[in-house]
Amino acid sequence: MRILIRAPEIIIATWKAGREHDAGISEGEVRAALLDLDPLWNELFPAEQARIVQLLVERVDVTMDSLSIRLRTEGLAGLAAHLNQRQDARSAA
Repeated sequence: MRILIRAPEIIIATWKAGREHDAGISEGEVRAALLDLDPLWNELFPAEQARIVQLLVERVDVTMDSLSIRLRTEGLAGLAAHLNQRQDARSAA
């Protein structure tokens, strides 16, 4: 998950989904929020990590030759917005 959310195509798709809820959100804000998840991930309880994965992963297909993971970009957009709010609150403090 940590590697997937750093992929440029995932960041762009998340930004596009996020703009449907907040037209003022920038690609840079989404990128920063998703990248901020990486160090935060280790601080989360396993149950919270599992909840986030369930919110973000739509489908996983496993075959003998490949693994395909379909993410919910709208879930990523919501997570990015939440992380961005946390970052703004820390900056204000």
